[in-house]
Amino acid sequence: MVSESGEQLGIMSAREAMKLAQEAELDLVKIAPTARPPVCKIIDYGKFRYEQTRKEKEAKKKQRTVELKEVRLSPNIDTNDLNTKMNNAKKFISKGNKVKVTLRFRGREMAHMQQSKHILDDFAELLKDIAVVEKPAKLEGRSLSMVLTEKR
Repeated sequence: MVSESGEQLGIMSAREAMKLAQEAELDLVKIAPTARPPVCKIIDYGKFRYEQTRKEKEAKKKQRTVELKEVRLSPNIDTNDLNTKMNNAKKFISKGNKVKVTLRFRGREMAHMQQSKHILDDFAELLKDIAVVEKPAKLEGRSLSMVLTEKR
């Protein structure tokens, strides 16, 4: 049993605890119901609930979700186009997102998949100062893809 000021009142029966709470015109709340014996506190329940919701909202504000952004490339991409895609990827990574780099193959390009793998390797090499490869290049259907994350 804990009083509203925070001092320990010791172990007592539920009736005695309820009587003390009614005298103080407050509520008896189980703080740790699984403990042996259960820990109860004499507090204003409305105020207690308000404080809890405020703490939960504060915790949610500090939470951040990491999104997976995608950058699509083709096997015959030019250097300027590659630089543009790289700048986009840098922007995503600097904001804390993961980047999935996908090299898509169409038609006849399927025959030359292994020769095009170097494009993904070069992409990762050029971004190595700010990013690390989380998942290496892997063939998924008609595309090769890898995932980059921010360097810690």
